[in-house]
Amino acid sequence: MSRLLISAAHKSSGKTTITLGLCAALKARNLAVQPFKKGPDYIDPMWLSQAAGRPCHNLDFHCMSHAELLSTVGHYSADADIALIEGNKGLYDGLDLHGSNSNAALAKLTNTPVILVLDARGMTRGIAPLILGNQAFDPDIRIAGVILNQLGGSRHEAKLRAVIEHYTDVPVLGGVQHNTELEIVERHLGLIPSNEDKTSSTHIGKIRQAIIDQVDLEQLLTLAESAPLAFESLPVANIDVSDRVRIGIIHDSVFGFYYPDDMDALERSGAQLVMIDSLEDQRLPEIDGLFIGGGFPESRMADLEANATLRCGIRDAVNNGLPTYAECGGLMYLSRSLQWGERCSEMVGVIPGDCIMHERPQGRGYVHLRETARLPWPGNRTGEEFAAHEFHYSSLENISEPLEFAYEVTRGTGIDGHNDGIVINKLLACYSHLRDTQQHRWASRFTDFVRQNRR
Repeated sequence: MSRLLISAAHKSSGKTTITLGLCAALKARNLAVQPFKKGPDYIDPMWLSQAAGRPCHNLDFHCMSHAELLSTVGHYSADADIALIEGNKGLYDGLDLHGSNSNAALAKLTNTPVILVLDARGMTRGIAPLILGNQAFDPDIRIAGVILNQLGGSRHEAKLRAVIEHYTDVPVLGGVQHNTELEIVERHLGLIPSNEDKTSSTHIGKIRQAIIDQVDLEQLLTLAESAPLAFESLPVANIDVSDRVRIGIIHDSVFGFYYPDDMDALERSGAQLVMIDSLEDQRLPEIDGLFIGGGFPESRMADLEANATLRCGIRDAVNNGLPTYAECGGLMYLSRSLQWGERCSEMVGVIPGDCIMHERPQGRGYVHLRETARLPWPGNRTGEEFAAHEFHYSSLENISEPLEFAYEVTRGTGIDGHNDGIVINKLLACYSHLRDTQQHRWASRFTDFVRQNRR
């Protein structure tokens, strides 16, 4: 199982650009490239999925056991020629003193060689102690090579290569010149998602060519083949699907934050997924349940408001008892209105409150949720906690009716700093994003809820 972990000495070094360029360049060689992304993230995996032509899967210490992390890598890499794992932040950055959830910890767990992406702007001789320090900090981490990024020209590259060759034993796999055309535009939540960027294919093509021209792919492939150990997949139970249910998924240029393995889990639980476009579709199809994931409704709020027929149809369906689950952007869409600066647009109107966008994040990072008796899904585990994550610049304000909540927030923000998971009729709406993992099988519980309601 050939694989590499692409990390950096610190965040914002360009590792996402390099990783998606590697995915696209190796795919151009007719290799099956399986991308992974460490940590909770939707946007980077969307770009990596498009570049590789295969869904990118997340590896998250917060929500997944070590066995589950290994199983995920093994399962989704089984039919691939090479797996590329993109880290987050720097190689040794983590939430605790010992770096138990760092990129280095993931590299050690999966026994994967590390390629270090180094932002070389303004650097010459100082790049050697940077590499040596990363090597010495944990001798169990194998830094198999470096890719120099943001180079100032051929002379700059030659100096850096000479320094690295003289002082270290780490091969330089490539030197990518500074080029503003390779940058992916960012905004308040990070990179603009590929499903919003109409030029994403062209952009990936430019990055692919830069990698082909400036990185030694043969040497990179040789290093990837040196990764030992194949992983066994954990057994996955398929539910009897003789009683299938149709679950609508609003998936378009506005709502695109869905984990591929969560979609797999829904299908294994007996759900037939029916895609819905919030901007183009005028009415809901024949469905038994509805899932509205995250996204950026604020970026298309006027267009969402303009599709009044669908908004009214969703409002009527939810009010009439359609089992519905909404996360973050989906919650915002179901609110009464969405306001961003001087602009305000009417939304679906199921949730009796207005979503207000702010300059700073209102909830960001990992959360812990404790189930309450109000959670409507089967298998209620009142009092038990599980991990999730949130990242939202909006807050729910002007709440005009008392709300009931499915979760108590023991870490994080949620709706009000204490609660998350608004329960209205058969709707559950959270600011938190859930992961379907062994600690919390939300997909089968929601599917069972939809199935029970249909019966």
